[in-house]
Amino acid sequence: MLFRKRERQFYQLQAPLTSLIDIVFLLLIYFLLTTNFMVDEGIKIKLPTAHATSPQTQKEITIVVDKQGRTFLENQEVPLNELFTVLKERLQGKQDGLVVIKADRAIILNKAVRVMDVAKAAGAGRLVLATEKAF
Repeated sequence: MLFRKRERQFYQLQAPLTSLIDIVFLLLIYFLLTTNFMVDEGIKIKLPTAHATSPQTQKEITIVVDKQGRTFLENQEVPLNELFTVLKERLQGKQDGLVVIKADRAIILNKAVRVMDVAKAAGAGRLVLATEKAF
């Protein structure tokens, strides 16, 4: 009696990819949506870089000084001679008012210092010069 060796069928293992594809698409949608909320609109300036920066969590008043030396308060151009009165109104009643100055790195330092002097004279408790984190 001859016995024939039966050939065994090998089963191939397949990983379930459906759940993996679902997770990848959910991550893709999440990152697409969150990057849309990170857009910072406003005046186009290039901030100076610094290695030691820390994020500000307090509500602040932001003054932007562009390349030409023009000053903007919340995306509206305010001449330097009117900036004092506008800041005095906004800082009224705030003892430790925070004023962030975003000055373009190409401007002359004197223009940024003048804006800082006006903000301090208007009653700003703290002045912060905005920078970008250097990588």
